[in-house]
Amino acid sequence: MRTGRATTEEVILVPLISSGLSGGVRLPFTDRTEAGRLLGERLVPLRLTRPLVLALPRGGVPVGFEVAGRLAAQGEKVELEVLVTRKIGYPYQPELGVGAIAEGGEPVFDHSLLKRLDLTTADLADTVLRERAELRRRVEAYRGRRSLPSVDDRAVVLVDDGLATGGTARAALRAVRAMGPGRLVLAVPVGAARTVRAMEDEADEVVVLATPRSFQAVGQCYDHFEQLTDEDVMSWLERMRS
Repeated sequence: MRTGRATTEEVILVPLISSGLSGGVRLPFTDRTEAGRLLGERLVPLRLTRPLVLALPRGGVPVGFEVAGRLAAQGEKVELEVLVTRKIGYPYQPELGVGAIAEGGEPVFDHSLLKRLDLTTADLADTVLRERAELRRRVEAYRGRRSLPSVDDRAVVLVDDGLATGGTARAALRAVRAMGPGRLVLAVPVGAARTVRAMEDEADEVVVLATPRSFQAVGQCYDHFEQLTDEDVMSWLERMRS
């Protein structure tokens, strides 16, 4: 699936990265694999302790696979796992996200958007129940009986293929923060500049390769942006474990 290219003139060589790292990339990325390799390179100087890469499925998993592989090449023992999230959609237009939920966390809502839509969180109770059920189904599909690895005294790197509104990333970061990681890093290849800045309040470091000025959607920043399946996700996890 291709949603349009971001031209090289649209790319900012980003000093928006809160870790202080600099540099930039040219867009579009070829695919999530290339983006993950470049992102992994950018994370190496952080010298992460006992890193745990938590990828947001589905699109974050191939990115996270490459990130974990690059960090492991430094001699670190690296784990890759999924952290499942679900968007909470506007009941009359489900594609419009008004919040999100991550496993182990509570729903996180966009309260300013709810106000504009004249909605309360109580109005979304049925939607939240449905998304919790789907979240449980996906956890079972991806991990079976495996629980999330412990995050105690570890550097947790939360990875996705991009940041648009940031709703699912925010829910995921808050869920992981509540688990008590030693260090919490959000790492994505590309994102909307305003969203990147907002995420700096949620993570210890935010590492982003590029923030196009005319950002419209994550897919526009990739040549190849195929829809992934549950089987794709499980394949990458199996490859990492083998």
